[in-house]
Amino acid sequence: MGHGHGHGHGHGHGHGHGHGANSDRRYLVAALALLTAFMAAEVVVGVIANSIALISDAGHMLTDAASIALALVAMGMAARPASGAYTFGWKRAEILSAAINGLTFVALVVYFVYEGVRRLLHPPEVTGTLVLGTALVGIAVNATAAWLIARADRSSLNVEGAFQHILNDMYAFVATAVAGAIVWLTGWSRADAIAALVVAALMGKAAYGLLRDAGRILFEAAPHGAPPAEVNAAIAAHAEVTRVDDLHVWTVTSGLSALSAHVTVAPGGDCHRVRRELADLLHERFHIDHSTLQVDHVPGNACRIAAGRQRSA
Repeated sequence: MGHGHGHGHGHGHGHGHGHGANSDRRYLVAALALLTAFMAAEVVVGVIANSIALISDAGHMLTDAASIALALVAMGMAARPASGAYTFGWKRAEILSAAINGLTFVALVVYFVYEGVRRLLHPPEVTGTLVLGTALVGIAVNATAAWLIARADRSSLNVEGAFQHILNDMYAFVATAVAGAIVWLTGWSRADAIAALVVAALMGKAAYGLLRDAGRILFEAAPHGAPPAEVNAAIAAHAEVTRVDDLHVWTVTSGLSALSAHVTVAPGGDCHRVRRELADLLHERFHIDHSTLQVDHVPGNACRIAAGRQRSA
């Protein structure tokens, strides 16, 4: 039985290569330098002010800095060409980076919850003015870093992860500023511990989102917007398709979805044309640009087809 085995590739999504990748790298490096400098200063002030809220914010900023550093490493690895056994190259490096970020968050959440509760029970003296002043500067620093990263390609899960870290940190600084003002104006130092617990809750939410998204990709789940049953039905609905078998839909890395399937065509159908039309359908309706379709006639009917050509979006 003859068959056609074709690939459809589109370029509907930019993946931050070439000039775009260089611009992204510059924005990320600038944000990393800004956050690292402020984080170091914040730890010193946090110790002087005896503020767990400031130290927890610095811990949050450490994960911000780590997320950007990992994003930069992963961008470099993802840009390496596919070779040898690594037929998709190193594109999934960014997903491992996002998972590491999420796990780092979990560890810090455990520590800050423990320390926050301990300080609620036994509140130490806290210097409210230092906490308030540092938190206000922190809001400005995070807003600048968020602006820098927003200018990079946020379709990457890695860059989006770094952006979400910084956005969460900005909310955390708002909570810390409020706590600092309360301690300064009323002397109620438990407000500092409560702010640390708010920071921990924000970190926990971000960790869940990152681990969920990275986990979906690492466990080869179908991408959002392309449920396998719906994809299967769309292929089967083609006038000349009689059967769809061995359908697999997965995400290689953020912005790059892939599909493979065995499609049976009615006798007399043009396998090459059907494959091309299905590749177009998958690209336009489900944003799947890397499709591998084995297209055959029903058993006993040879399907003569030219070698599959590359399709362009």
